[in-house]
Amino acid sequence: MNHPVPAKRRMRWWIPATLVVLWVIGVALLWKLEVTFREQASVAVTLLTILALAFWFVFLTGFPFRTRLALVLIGAMVLAGAVLGIRNLTRIEGSIDGSGIPRLVWKWSPPRDAGLQELVVAAPTTNALPETHRSNAASNFPQFLGPNRLGVITGLQLARDWSSSPPRQVWRQPIGLGWSAFAVSAPRAITQEQRGEKELIVCYDLTTGHVLWSHTNLVRFSEVLGGDGPRATPTVEEGRVYAIGATGILDCLDEATGQLIWSRDALRENGLQNITWGKSCSPLLLDASVIVTGGPEETKSLLAYRKETGEPLWQSGRDEASYCSPSIATIAGQRQIVILNAQSVSGHDPRDGRVLWDYSWRGNWPKVAQPLALENDRVFIAAGYGLGCVMLQLKRSDAGEWSVIELWKNRNLKPKFTNVVRREGCVYGLDDGTLVCLDLATGERKWKDGRYGHGQVLLVEDVLLIQAESGDVVLVEANPNEHRELGRFSAIEGKTWNNPVLAGNYLLVRNDREAACYELPLRAGPPVPSRDR
Repeated sequence: MNHPVPAKRRMRWWIPATLVVLWVIGVALLWKLEVTFREQASVAVTLLTILALAFWFVFLTGFPFRTRLALVLIGAMVLAGAVLGIRNLTRIEGSIDGSGIPRLVWKWSPPRDAGLQELVVAAPTTNALPETHRSNAASNFPQFLGPNRLGVITGLQLARDWSSSPPRQVWRQPIGLGWSAFAVSAPRAITQEQRGEKELIVCYDLTTGHVLWSHTNLVRFSEVLGGDGPRATPTVEEGRVYAIGATGILDCLDEATGQLIWSRDALRENGLQNITWGKSCSPLLLDASVIVTGGPEETKSLLAYRKETGEPLWQSGRDEASYCSPSIATIAGQRQIVILNAQSVSGHDPRDGRVLWDYSWRGNWPKVAQPLALENDRVFIAAGYGLGCVMLQLKRSDAGEWSVIELWKNRNLKPKFTNVVRREGCVYGLDDGTLVCLDLATGERKWKDGRYGHGQVLLVEDVLLIQAESGDVVLVEANPNEHRELGRFSAIEGKTWNNPVLAGNYLLVRNDREAACYELPLRAGPPVPSRDR
């Protein structure tokens, strides 16, 4: 008797083919449409696709049941082993880049700063800095983002052809952890760094990299994704150095010797908790005051101390502190402190911190980019994590009452860690890692091109000096009509979030691994005119 032969099950190959095509389209759209957290979203889409393929294999294929069961069990065991291995054998040491994807290292790996040598103060030597640099105020970079906290350098013309006149390395050496930049008062270059349990303020010789002095605080700030160490940049004024560490210790030091003049624990003495990624504000020196941001207490988001003695002067605020630094501007004829907070931007009277005006700007992610005060009493603000940018118009009545109007608002520029710079009616910044030129009058995006990661930008007359997240330094023309890269070189290695510094034609760059100084070539001729700044 003949038994019927069972019908062979169909494999349905169109299903995995469709899933793969949908995965490709989905990932491409995430990047094309500039979706916030697109890296994490791409990982999620990939995992969902793998799960869908597994479902197809188990339930919709013609493979024998035992084969499917065996492969499923093997896959489950491999997955469980991988999860247990990652959990028990690795630890998170910061993120791989500005996307926030964790960087995994073996648990037994030493900390990144474990191999650093103890700092050794160099013997006094004849400084190699040319006299023209030592006597020229333009050779100094005394605070965060330069003399005016705008990230703009004037009166210096960089050569535009680095192939025939390449930058010259002056020195390059290891440095401690942290995202601080340098403040330069020639011949001194001062930064903050972490070595072991010591949070340091260190003064280096600009042209040799030798240590001239250091000051120690026995604290260490750690944050899983952001990494360890200080975040802010010192401020140098009238022979003194002012610096705030990641835990909130505010020090005033003698510039020549590093001797401590006074110190305040700004967070602890005001009963404040630290903010998530650590204190990042660079001190603002204004008249007789040194001004820093506070913590998550809304009435203490801005703190002022007497710069001579460290005596507390005032506390102010209506919002939690974020990761910006206070800056000074004159708006509607009134000089004021402008600060971007966790959920707002505000202007404060420098005499007592009184809030003059504020604009509510909600968003539960860090705000880092400095506000730009512009002509005609306008203020430009921008932030990453999908928030975008806004142009504000401020007005003050005869009675002294302030009002704030939105002129435009869009998502054409979303700088996550990057500060933006302005030239001739346009603003330039890194929009989730890609350079953007934006028209300030309309908010229209003129162009978007050139991927530099979550780096930093300086404007030097008519060129942009970009510190890419990769460690490369790139020269780009500040041209509203097109993106034009002029030159590039590898300056340092590893993830670089620190701001570059230009003191004369000496470029200082650093990250949480190494620091370097380069001499950039100059071009001859009169300065390039600019209609506005």
